[in-house]
Amino acid sequence: MTSSPATGTRPTAPFPDGTVEPGYELWGDVDVDPAGVFDDVPEADRAYWDRARRFSLEEVRPVIDDYWNRADYPFHLATRLGELDLLRDGVDVDGYPRMSPLAAGLVNMELSRGDGSVGTIGAVQAGLALRSVALCGSAEQIGQWVPKLARAEVLGAFALTEPTHGSDSVSLETRATRVDGGYVLNGEKKWIGNGSTGGITVVWARDDEGDVRGFIVQQEWEGYTGTTIENKLSLRAIWQAHIRLEDVFVPDSHVMPGARTFKDTSKVLFATRLGVAWSAVGHAMACYETAVQYAGQRIQFGRPLAASQIIQERLTRMHSELATMQLMVRQMTRSEEAGTLSPVQASLAKYTCTRTARQIASNARDLLGGNGILLDNRIARHFADLEAIHTYEGTETVQALIIGRSITGHSAFTG
Repeated sequence: MTSSPATGTRPTAPFPDGTVEPGYELWGDVDVDPAGVFDDVPEADRAYWDRARRFSLEEVRPVIDDYWNRADYPFHLATRLGELDLLRDGVDVDGYPRMSPLAAGLVNMELSRGDGSVGTIGAVQAGLALRSVALCGSAEQIGQWVPKLARAEVLGAFALTEPTHGSDSVSLETRATRVDGGYVLNGEKKWIGNGSTGGITVVWARDDEGDVRGFIVQQEWEGYTGTTIENKLSLRAIWQAHIRLEDVFVPDSHVMPGARTFKDTSKVLFATRLGVAWSAVGHAMACYETAVQYAGQRIQFGRPLAASQIIQERLTRMHSELATMQLMVRQMTRSEEAGTLSPVQASLAKYTCTRTARQIASNARDLLGGNGILLDNRIARHFADLEAIHTYEGTETVQALIIGRSITGHSAFTG
């Protein structure tokens, strides 16, 4: 059709071949268990895994890019995690069936495979807040708070890290002063997931004798201010808070009797460190399956990327690294189930899996070229979120010092 001077119409010839980019399907089925590590998962554990997988595909996938882009908290997804019984992280809760360490790991993995913020919502709510009350709380506190946390009727936070005490959390300075009927808390905390959502915050502080104590603080109490940290490039769909505690009165009913030293805090952290390794596996699986599918669909130089030797070598490298991570978390989880997992082994799992997941994400991002930085193509979100999980629950450096101390017999934490 030619243009008409009278109407100003333009030619309607089709676009030239190759100028319109097709859409990519990057969430489809890919073999993400190259070594068959999960072939023998028991039926009861697989049920948790399948439920988390369906939740990620059917409920997280359609909305998460929008929440991540707006740095908004998907409260309805947190509620659904409770409704689906995916918020216990292996902790025994009255009225619920047992969730094994393997089931807890698979849930952590699958939630992070869907999205890191959603995975972190589960890790904070169940792995840290619920576990703290379950391990350190009184019978009354457990009965009051643990079922509500498991159902996400109340959101929970875990406040240990301070603005000037991250890796050296043992040096925390938040103070708990004994008064008639309870304690008064003063101090600041930073990077506290769920710390500004309403609900409760498990606050760790030093008492008059210098011992570390745990307190269940209701966020609506006078003197508690949780300010959502803005301008994050990672975990944008979970709110992390800077908390100020100004003469917050905590009654004795909210003081956890089983939290009296930093060793009690460490019990909680030790129990969650392997969960971070599982989360890293989930992120790596997402990046790997996205890279495989993109390579099969993206046409360059007249053929799919997947037909190129260098692309096949890259995918093979990711394939190998993913199998290594999966084998490690499965073996460490067997040790956890047997009661023989050591803190050093948990650190080794976290150290190995988060750094390997970063390598897979970087390789996958590069394989997608410019498309790798688009939220629509999935990799960018995982690429950014991995930077956060690589740091939280103990940085790579701290894990290396724990492992190095075990290897050499010398502590390098103080010099």
